[in-house]
Order: sequence, then C-alpha cells, then structure tokens
Amino acid sequence: MAEEQGKPGKGINTGKLATSMQKRLSRAQEKVLQKLGKADETRDTAFEEGVANFNKQMAEGTKLQKDLRAYLAAVKTMHDASKRLQDCLADMYEPEWFGKEEVDTIAEETDILWSDYHDKLADNSMIAMDNYLAQFPDIKARIAKRDRKMTDYDSARHHFGSLQKGKKQDQAKIAKPMSLVEKAAPGWAQGILSAHQIAQTNLTRNQAEEELGRAQKVFEEINVDLQDELPQLWNSRVGFYVNTFQSMAGYQQRFHKDMGKLNQDLNDVMTKLDEQRLANEAAAANHSVTPDAAPKTDTAVAAAAGAATTAVTNGSSEVLPAGVIYKVKAMHDYAATDGDELEMKAGDVVLVLAWENPDEQDDGWLMGVKESHWLENKDLLAKGVFPENFTQKL
Repeated sequence: MAEEQGKPGKGINTGKLATSMQKRLSRAQEKVLQKLGKADETRDTAFEEGVANFNKQMAEGTKLQKDLRAYLAAVKTMHDASKRLQDCLADMYEPEWFGKEEVDTIAEETDILWSDYHDKLADNSMIAMDNYLAQFPDIKARIAKRDRKMTDYDSARHHFGSLQKGKKQDQAKIAKPMSLVEKAAPGWAQGILSAHQIAQTNLTRNQAEEELGRAQKVFEEINVDLQDELPQLWNSRVGFYVNTFQSMAGYQQRFHKDMGKLNQDLNDVMTKLDEQRLANEAAAANHSVTPDAAPKTDTAVAAAAGAATTAVTNGSSEVLPAGVIYKVKAMHDYAATDGDELEMKAGDVVLVLAWENPDEQDDGWLMGVKESHWLENKDLLAKGVFPENFTQKL
C-alpha cells in the first residue's frame, strides 16, 4: 500500500497528457484559422529576417564542417602515402650510396612534419569548428518553442477578443429570459438567474484574460532573449571565419615551407648520387681504356671524375670557362634585393662559379655570371649570388 501511495497516480499523468493534447489541438486550430485568413497572426519582420540569417549561417557552418573533415581525411591519406613512398626509398637506398643517412633522416622528418600538420588541424581548426556549431541546436529548439508560444499567445488573444466582442450580446441575452422555466419564474427568481449567468460570463472572461497574460509573458520572455542573441550570433560568423582560415593558412604556410626545405635536401642528395654514379662510370671507362696504365691515386680519380661530370653535363661538346663549375637555367624571375645579388629572368643561363671562401656560402645560394655577359665581354666580373631553387641544372 505504501508503494502504491508513493507512486504518482494515473489521474495525474492522464491530466498532463490531456493538457498537452489540448494545447496541440488549439495550436492546430489556430494555424488553420490563420492560413484561412480568419485569424490574424503576430508578425515580426526583423525577427523573421534574423531566423533566415540563422538558418543560412547554420547551413554554411555545417557545410564548412563537412568540407573541413574531408580535408583532414585527405591530409591523413597524403601522410600515409608519403610515408609509404619515403619508406620505400629508404629501404631500397643501398648503404654504399651517397647520402644514405641523409635519406633516412629526410624520411623521418617528413613523417614528423605530416603528423604535426595533421594534429594542428585536428586539435585547433576542427575543434573550433565543432564548438562553433554546437551552439546552433539549442537556439534552433528555442526558435521552434517561440513559434509554439506565439501560436498559444495568438490563440489566447483571439479567444479573449471574441469574449470581449460578445460581451454586450451576452448581457442582452441575459436580460431577456430564453427558456420556458425562466419565463415562468417569478421576478425575484429571474433576477437570481440573470446574476448567475452574468457571474459565469465574467468568470469565463477573467479566466481568458489571465490565460492571455500568461501566454503573453511566456512568449515575450523567450522572444526578447532571441531578439538579442540572433544578431550577435550572425555577426560572430565573421570573426570565426577569419580565425579559422587565418590559422589554417598559417599551418599550411609553415608546413609547405618546411616540406620545401626537405624536398630541396632530397633533391641535393639525388643530384650528388647521380654525380657519384657518373664519376664511377668515368673511372670504370678510363680503367678499361688504359688497362696497362699504373693505378691512379685518389686525387687522379677525383680529377677524372670531375672532368667527366663536366663533359657529360655539357654534352661532351662545350668547354666551360676556367672557374665555372656548371651551368643552370633560371626557371623563375628573380629580382635582386641587394648589391651582391644577381637579377635573373626566366630562361636566363647562368655560369655557376666556385666560392673563393666556401665558409661564406649561404645554404641554398649559388654564385654565378650570366652566360650572356660572358659571351659578350669574355669576363666573369659581373657575378652575383642567387637562390638555387629558382634554377635548374643543365
């Protein structure tokens, strides 16, 4: 018995269900009357514009979130592909080849660079995107609730208005007894009946007025909050887009800069590996032509390798000026920013010179003279430094 007394009664649950069903029915009836033009609807043009902006902002944010996730997945795929490619190179790179340790280091640093780039996007841009969109469901639910409460307010307003409009008609009906019982009643009894009907009418009207007050209060509370929040949310999109794409641009810039340095290092290793191959081929060819000659010293082999490299590089048909190591071709325009730099146009051929003091050479920079100057003046005086990555070795 105690357990039964502690449980909520079925009548309470039934009452709540009936009240909820009655509200839904009243809202549905009110919407029908409004669509048929038989009842006016509370309208707020500024709020409707705010809701339209909210829906647009939520749709754009959802699309951005989807595309950002796709981009993050693509970065992960590229990372995996790059790792497999670098691992393949490291595995097949033979120990006696030039730059074996450098190749292994480049592969390791490339993997770290991809991981760092992916983690920054996931931990910053993606989390910020998720937090930005997390605020939309609650506001969307409150907008829907406002619409329901506005319908309740309109329904209560129309109900009270209809009672006010029929007030005089009701009083007139009460003044004239309608039923036979009322007509047959003595005068004092008719007065009692009239007073009772007036009291009932006033009670109904008072209840309708109270219901209207409650509905208006609930509607206005949620309406005022949304009127403040929707414009603020709409304006916040600018700052969010700036922060999101600015941070992503920064991550990309640093990633591509560091990756470009690793690619340049790998290209340098491959270039020197090719020079080693040519030197070995030249030494082998020289040994096969003069089998009876005395063995060459290391200095002689190196000199022969250097000469062979120059000959192969220049097609075995051109003698380079003294002091020139090899030639390069400018692939991009380069505007000199200092007096010791060499200005180049795409297509210019430059004769690369050895540095008098190797310690003065900066990483990634070469010293050279334009071939056009050499052909015209037969001197190497108009020399200057230029970035190696703007050129391609001939």
